[in-house]
Amino acid sequence: ALNCFDDLEEGLAYARSVQKPVMLDFTGWGCVNCRKMEEQVWSDPRVLQRLREKVVLVSLYVDERVKLPVEEQYYSEVLKSQVKTIGNKWSAFQAENYRTNSQPYYVLIGHEDLRPLNEPTAYDPDIQLFVDWLDDGVAAFQSESQG
Repeated sequence: ALNCFDDLEEGLAYARSVQKPVMLDFTGWGCVNCRKMEEQVWSDPRVLQRLREKVVLVSLYVDERVKLPVEEQYYSEVLKSQVKTIGNKWSAFQAENYRTNSQPYYVLIGHEDLRPLNEPTAYDPDIQLFVDWLDDGVAAFQSESQG
């Protein structure tokens, strides 16, 4: 199994401690293409090895129905609706930071801000493309953290 966080703050803290970039995985329980990526692409040994060793995986479920504590609920200008659940929170976070609301959506980030290390990617069953994307983002992270 993959070491995976479902909380961004926890994932970031861990990533800092192990000096690895974070891979944001915007996903959903009801997302068919998300499962296809996990089953067909992530399961490939080359991808799996990179997900285990090179990045810290943070899966953010945009359809998670668990209610947020009242003090964390707010109105999202981007979604034009009240953010009441964990799923709403990640949905708004994705829309606000990455101007998209489709899943799966994968973003590699460093530790300082939410800026993508390379061009984010989405559903594509091409395994080599995903391997290259991961390698590219990890290389960008390493050159940035040494700069």
